[in-house]
Amino acid sequence: MTHRVDLPTYANILDAAQRLAGHAVRTPLLRNDRLDAELGARLFVKAECLQRTGSFKFRGAFNRISRLTDAEKVRGVLAYSSGNHAQGVAAAARLNGTTAKILMPADAPRSKVDGVHFWGGEVVTYDRASQSREAMGQAIAEAEGRILVPPYEDPFVIAGQGTAGLEAAEQMKTLGEAADIVVCCAGGGGLIAGVGLAMRAAFPDVEIWAAEPDGFDDHRRSLASGRRETNERLTGSICDAIITPTPGELTWALNATQLTGGAAITDDEALDAMAAAWRHLKIVVEPGGVAALAAVLSGKIDIAGKTVCVIATGGNVDADLFRKALQRV
Repeated sequence: MTHRVDLPTYANILDAAQRLAGHAVRTPLLRNDRLDAELGARLFVKAECLQRTGSFKFRGAFNRISRLTDAEKVRGVLAYSSGNHAQGVAAAARLNGTTAKILMPADAPRSKVDGVHFWGGEVVTYDRASQSREAMGQAIAEAEGRILVPPYEDPFVIAGQGTAGLEAAEQMKTLGEAADIVVCCAGGGGLIAGVGLAMRAAFPDVEIWAAEPDGFDDHRRSLASGRRETNERLTGSICDAIITPTPGELTWALNATQLTGGAAITDDEALDAMAAAWRHLKIVVEPGGVAALAAVLSGKIDIAGKTVCVIATGGNVDADLFRKALQRV
């Protein structure tokens, strides 16, 4: 059982920001007049799709791996991921002088597998429908002595992801803006937990909303029931980056108290949002990474008259799928 003493704090996010300085990209905060007019709101999009390795995951991976001892670096790290955490870990491992072995689902996008290989990571595939990545990862880590770097159930990972929210808050304040609503995708819940911590420190009354794929809305259902709910399936959405079995135990300890609500988006709404991001903001966002924007554009969250910050979390999408999105323009 995870205890609250293990939970990261706002101070941990500030510490992570110092560690990431000079390594992570300070990604831009984008807005578009036409989108604001159509939505009747002021919309700001934090473009983490432009982060190193193409997603926010580099932040948490680097914050964790940069703290390894010299002896631990000799042993190397192990991670499991559908692709974005995989690439973040592979890059952070190389930058910190260690090696990475990554468990990835057999149906992971080719672009994400290629990204891991670029950074020198070794890929081991598994069937996400029938095999437990957690069990496989634990077994490999124990057999090879590697340090497990989980995708969200780690205080340093959560604090690192929270630096995206820290930056967004700072950027909004520089513009004289205050966020009424923050919308962020939720898979295991690490990013939204860290972003929630950072945003609530900057804007105490802000609403934090989770965006998830339809049928995989475990955070939304968990908020309603008051306990961690489990998804019935582990496949069946193009939003591969944010399909997880259930909210993390550590992340839920934060998200249960921070989240206002959740919204479930369809594959079609994700594709529409990908097209809108390309058309209006000139960025490439993958399906899972565009979930928060999709929740806003589809009207799943009432934002009329509000100032809204959306996190666009990743841009690692295969060409064929992105072409399918652009056909909807």
